[in-house]
Amino acid sequence: MLLQAAKCLGAGLATIGLAGAGIGIGTVFGALVLGTSRNPSLKDELFKIAILGFALTEAIALFALMIAFLILFAI
Repeated sequence: MLLQAAKCLGAGLATIGLAGAGIGIGTVFGALVLGTSRNPSLKDELFKIAILGFALTEAIALFALMIAFLILFAI
């Protein structure tokens, strides 16, 4: 019983990274909107950089989710 409670607590703490990823994705696309409004001629270049930033931020979220599932279902 105590082990199951510790697993649930650890998995919950591991998912805190998902909130940070959500904030990061919002920041990336907010910066894209601001950059495009300041210099519309760089729209394509800024979009490529924003997609890269989105992918890296989303990878961190997937790592956090993977750790949470490992804590819950391993051993």
